Amino acid sequence: MKRRVEPLMWLGFSGGGVAAAIFLPMLAFLCALAFPLGWVGPPSHDDLLTVFEHPLTRLALLALFAAMLVHAAHRFRFTLYDGLQIKARLLVAVTCYGAALVMMIFAVDVLTT
Repeated sequence: MKRRVEPLMWLGFSGGGVAAAIFLPMLAFLCALAFPLGWVGPPSHDDLLTVFEHPLTRLALLALFAAMLVHAAHRFRFTLYDGLQIKARLLVAVTCYGAALVMMIFAVDVLTT
C-alpha cells in the first residue's frame, strides 16, 4: 500500500483556511474601523507587550502563521497547476512549500527575538 502526503497537505490547507477566515476579518475590522473611529480603545503598548511576551502566545501565533502559510502555498500551487497549466509539478510544489517554509523560519525568528 502506497502512502501519500496529499491528505496531510489538504489538512493543512483546510486548517489554514479556517484560521484565516476566522482571524483575518476580525483583525481587519479592529485595525481599519474600530480603533481609528474610536469605537474601541486600542490596547496600550505595555498591555500588548505583556501578552506577547508569554511563550504560549508566541506558540499560538506561530501555529496560526504556519497554518495560514501552508494554506496559501497549497492554494497557489494548485492555481499554478490548474489556472496556468504548468506541467513542472515537482518544481512548483518545492517552490511553493519551500517559500512557506522560509516564511515560517522568518516568523520563528521574529517571534523569538
